[in-house]
Amino acid sequence: MVDTAQLDLFSEVLHAYSAERGGTLDNATLYADVAERAGLPEELLSERVPVGKAGQPHNLIARRVRWHQQTLKHAGILQRVEEQRGVWKLTEPAGKDLNRIGPNVGVVGFSTDLGVAILGASETVFERIDTPITLCLTSPPYALAKARSYGNPNEAEYVDWICRTLEPIVRNLVRGGSICLNVSNDIFMPGSPARSLYRERLILALHDRLGLHKVDELIWHNPSKPPGPVQYASIQRVQLNVAWEPIYWLSNCPQALRSNNRRVLQEHTERHLRLIRQGGEQRDAEYSDGAYRIHPGRFGNATVGRIPRNVLTFGHSCADQRAYKAAARAAGLPAHGAPMPLSLASFLVEFLSSEDDLVVDPFGGSFTTAKAAERLGRRWLSTEIMLEYVVGAATRFSDAGGFMQNLRMAA
Repeated sequence: MVDTAQLDLFSEVLHAYSAERGGTLDNATLYADVAERAGLPEELLSERVPVGKAGQPHNLIARRVRWHQQTLKHAGILQRVEEQRGVWKLTEPAGKDLNRIGPNVGVVGFSTDLGVAILGASETVFERIDTPITLCLTSPPYALAKARSYGNPNEAEYVDWICRTLEPIVRNLVRGGSICLNVSNDIFMPGSPARSLYRERLILALHDRLGLHKVDELIWHNPSKPPGPVQYASIQRVQLNVAWEPIYWLSNCPQALRSNNRRVLQEHTERHLRLIRQGGEQRDAEYSDGAYRIHPGRFGNATVGRIPRNVLTFGHSCADQRAYKAAARAAGLPAHGAPMPLSLASFLVEFLSSEDDLVVDPFGGSFTTAKAAERLGRRWLSTEIMLEYVVGAATRFSDAGGFMQNLRMAA
């Protein structure tokens, strides 16, 4: 007999309500599915034992499954189907093929020796942890007038929402730690080619409410970005096509930054190498009324590399993202629609943190921040509210040390 008191079937119950069934399931099928997922013998489903003072016979596996079912109901994830006995369904479909977990619930989706991916709302997870964080690198859902399938807040609520999300993370941020936010510059005033000022309001609020200082506004130059804004650039012809997005770099203590540009030095250009070989500059000149001077020998010292500029050029399409999307679709899962290139995330993780530091992402998406941290030997914690994104992202970590997948979609 199985000791059901020690049997945690939460994940199996949750994922029995798969998108392929439309999120709806009768209890008889649920019991059989959960038993198969948990590796329980089929005969246990027909076994009855006396329970309680009355000694009424019950199946202990079914009782345990119903207990988890009720837990999911109180969490707002499941609800009964009206006028259908023993039939339940997911309550929060987020769009085609996507299901959103409710508030106050967190489930480990997958893990490695270095990190954990959690299916759960970021505020639920980060409110409960007390661990020093060195870097939060994230790309929150953009403030759009029309929500996409992965969830977007209304522009008017965006500033408050971001501040609420980051507050528990900032509380655990080490002195000199960094917050990096990739947000959209392409939010326009209604019916106007004038851009919204929500970005400016956001930065001021993060300073005034959370005590964060703006260290820099990094420019992510994306040569692969599709033409747009279509209405104002291609149709009305009053705007230029956009080729960049801002990444705000903030810190709680700029005087103690944990960043180090030596970790991300780039190769010298051939022109600079020639300059080094000839012993540096041969001229003596002044520019900008003496503010900038070049003298003989300047730039002649041999160095291991050049300091990157704060315009970061990375196309959003990369081999790792293509492999992730192919693996997700092969498994019948939707791929995240707005992934960050792994090369960009890796650059920022390496620049702003050291090995064994904790890197977090409250909006996991395709879990690119987590993948970069894993590759670079950083510990990581990422949260995501969409079930299918967590399951699909696990394909990116299958070769990582200690990989363990707790959540899977039902067949």
